[in-house]
Amino acid sequence: MSLEGRQILLTGAARGLGAVLARHLAESGAQLVLADILEEEGRALAETLGAQFCQLDLRQPASIEAVASQLDGPLHGLVNNGAIATGIGGIGFEDVDIDVWDKVLEVNLRGSWLMIRACAPALRQSGSGRIVNLASDTALWGAPNLLSYVASKGGIISMTRSLARELGKDGIGVTAVAPGILTTPSTEYVPQERHQQYETGRAVPGKQPPEDLAATIAFLLSEAALPLTGQLLPVNRGFVFA
Repeated sequence: MSLEGRQILLTGAARGLGAVLARHLAESGAQLVLADILEEEGRALAETLGAQFCQLDLRQPASIEAVASQLDGPLHGLVNNGAIATGIGGIGFEDVDIDVWDKVLEVNLRGSWLMIRACAPALRQSGSGRIVNLASDTALWGAPNLLSYVASKGGIISMTRSLARELGKDGIGVTAVAPGILTTPSTEYVPQERHQQYETGRAVPGKQPPEDLAATIAFLLSEAALPLTGQLLPVNRGFVFA
C-alpha cells in the first residue's frame, strides 16, 4: 500500500512495535514524523529512515501541542501507538496503585485524545486525513489482572467510534486495531501460560510478530480506507476469545 507523499505522525515510535511500524511506513513512501519520550533512540531511528523526530511526553498537554506545532503542511495520518504496557500486569484490581491507574489512563487514553485534538486542524487541511488508534484485544475478552491497561484500551475503542462520527464530515477516517500479544519487549511481563493460550488459540497457530500489524495500519492510513471509518479490526491471527 503506497503512502507516497502522505505525511504521517507516529507516536511511541522509538522501539518495539512503533519502530517496526516506522520502518514499514517509511518503505511505503510516507513522509514520517516520529514522536516518542525516548529521545536518543527516537532520533537515531529517524535519522536512519530520513524522518523528522519530535520528543513527546503524552502526559503533558504542552508537549503534545508542541509536536503538533512542528508539523510542516497538512497531516494525512496520525497513528496513536504511544502507550504504557510494561510493569502493570499481574495485579488484581484491588491492589492497583491509584497513581499507576492515573498514569496509564493519562498516557494511553487521554494522551491519544489530546493528540487527535492537537492534530485535527492539520488533518482537516489534508482533505483525506486518517487516524489509527492502537487498542488491544484484551479489551474485547476482558483480560484479568490488567485492569488499568484493559480500561484504557476499551476507552480507545469507544473513542474511535465516537470520533469517526464527529470527524467524518471533514473527510477524516478514524479506525482502531486490536492486536493480540505480540513478540515485543513490552509483553515480556505476560505470564508464559497466557502466551501459550494465544499461540494455541489462534486460527494461525504460533507467535505473532509486530510486523503483522504494519500492512494493516498502512492500508488504514490510505485514502482507500475511508469506508472502514469507525471500525475496530482485531489483528490477532484469529484468536478465539474464551
